[in-house]
Amino acid sequence: MNPFAIIDKYYPVDNELKHILVTHSRSVADKALAMGRKHPELKLDLQFVEEAALLHDIGIFKTDAEKIYCMGHYPYICHGYLGADLMREEGFPRHALVCERHTGAGLTLESIIRQELPVPHREMVPVSLEEQLICFSDKFFSKGHLDREKNVEKARKSIQKYGKEGLDRFDNWCKLFL
Repeated sequence: MNPFAIIDKYYPVDNELKHILVTHSRSVADKALAMGRKHPELKLDLQFVEEAALLHDIGIFKTDAEKIYCMGHYPYICHGYLGADLMREEGFPRHALVCERHTGAGLTLESIIRQELPVPHREMVPVSLEEQLICFSDKFFSKGHLDREKNVEKARKSIQKYGKEGLDRFDNWCKLFL
C-alpha cells in the first residue's frame, strides 16, 4: 500500500491543508517509528505503523476547522471515524481502526454518550500496540504548530479534557513506549 497515493486521491491539490496533513502525519509517523525501534521486544509491525500514522488524519478535509483550512461540514472530532470510513472503502480495515481510535487517548462508548459527542456510539479506544503507539505519538504534535513537538507534560495536558481514563492511558503509554 502506498499511503501517499491515498492522500493524493483525497487531497489532489497542493495547498495549505495538504501541507498541514502531510507535515503533521510525517511527524507522527517519525516519532512512532523512533519509539517502536527503541522497543524491539514489542515486535511491532513498523511498516504498518508508518502507513497508518501517515493516514490517521485522512478524514480532516470533511470537517469544519478553518484554522487548519478544513472547510467540510462535520465537527472536527468526527475526523477519525470519517477517515476510518474512507480507509474501509479503500480496502484497509486495519488502517481504518487507527483513524477511528486515535482521537484524544481513545474514546470509550461511555464517554461518547456522557459527553454527547457527535460520533457513532461504539468503543473507539486503541487496542493493538500499533494503534496505541500511533495514538500516543499523535499527542506530541499539533496541526496548528507544525514546527514544534510538545514535551510529555504539554502532551498530557492536551488530553486532560478527555478525562481521567484518557490520562491513565497516556501515563501507561509513557511507561510502555518512552
